[in-house]
Amino acid sequence: MSYKREITARQQQILDFIRAELHRRGFPPSVREIGEAVGLSSSSTVHSHLAALEAKGLIRRDPSKPRALEVFDYRDGDRGIDYGRARAVPLVGHVAAGEPILAAENIETTMTLPVELTDEATFILRVRGDSMVEAGILDGDFVVVRQQSHADNGDIVVAMLGDEATVKRFFREADSIRLQPENSALEAIYSRDVTILGKVIALFRKI
Repeated sequence: MSYKREITARQQQILDFIRAELHRRGFPPSVREIGEAVGLSSSSTVHSHLAALEAKGLIRRDPSKPRALEVFDYRDGDRGIDYGRARAVPLVGHVAAGEPILAAENIETTMTLPVELTDEATFILRVRGDSMVEAGILDGDFVVVRQQSHADNGDIVVAMLGDEATVKRFFREADSIRLQPENSALEAIYSRDVTILGKVIALFRKI
């Protein structure tokens, strides 16, 4: 893929602002915020500049997801150009039974992660409770989850149990699913009515 790096001064302003907001807040700015920052009152003009940046390989947008924006950061290194890439990943707040996990009403905000940890079907969930402490997953941690409907024995998954999403270790028993907490003070959950929302592939926490 070839990249044309020549951009206008206004496009450079927009790109610098997006990078600064990603660094400061962890998620990209809205079109309105971009316009206010660079002195453009027309959202269509901002969209035109974003389209130009995308055409030149400097950003990538996903129109199906709110604020989903991937930025390509160019840095000269010993081996030439290093493409340091990040993707805005949705942070899911409320998970409702029967709704797609990435439905717009479920998404609180987005957080920026390296593309190596993510793909198009990745979401972030904030952990609540201490049921997985012995696996190093603490209350308030963020788990990165790859959306999928299946799991192998021993996988740490996000599962829908009734009306509640829970993070547990998955085991398939003879006649049920066992959701095993990583906390010796808690009992395993056995159920035939379990929906796998995804597999936990990474973890991070704020300090």
